[in-house]
Amino acid sequence: MEKQKILVVEDEADVRELLCYNLRANGFEVETCGDGRLAMDKIEEWKPNLVLLDLMLPGLDGFSVCRKLKNESQTSGIRVIMLTARGDEADIVTGLELGADDYITKPFSPKVLIARINAVLRRPGRTSGTGEKDSGLLKVHEIEIDTRKYQVSVSGKPCKLTSTEFRLLCFLAARPGWVFTRYQIVDAVHGADYPVTDRSVDVQVVGLRKKLGEAGKYIETVRGVGYRFIE
Repeated sequence: MEKQKILVVEDEADVRELLCYNLRANGFEVETCGDGRLAMDKIEEWKPNLVLLDLMLPGLDGFSVCRKLKNESQTSGIRVIMLTARGDEADIVTGLELGADDYITKPFSPKVLIARINAVLRRPGRTSGTGEKDSGLLKVHEIEIDTRKYQVSVSGKPCKLTSTEFRLLCFLAARPGWVFTRYQIVDAVHGADYPVTDRSVDVQVVGLRKKLGEAGKYIETVRGVGYRFIE
């Protein structure tokens, strides 16, 4: 089987070396780059399946690299995991809204990193960097989401959702296993500074679960934190 290709975009040589060692030890083909602008050229030339992207980069910062990737049809299907020492909620939400598939903060466990990479590469609904456009389909368990037609089906049966419920489901289902606070959910679904209380988010989740029927069990409450979609 052909090896999955990962581009490591990281300006710290020791971190780059550690990442390469662990990725190659786990069967990935790896290339590296320490500059945001040079990374764009490398991505266009090499077409990796996934980019491990630091935020603090010379030339072009990680947010700008991610934005450019996701706005170009030839690269929009390439997976992006942001890897950075900046763990503020605002940075995480910004990265996800730009289209990043995951966000890992330093210091990190190599085993957890590899597990998160494998989980991202297994997700449906995107291409592997071949230049084909995203199909707009996301299928998790028995739930199928068409992000272009704003349609959801559960076990083949249509499920009518409000626009807020649809965005909430897409946000959680696209990142299975991730735990999000209510504030992160509000920012992702409605935008920053939207006047919604914690209780309002809970009510929306309850309504979404009810409409999903048995599949509503995949939206799990994490006590004291928020919600996650079960992998």
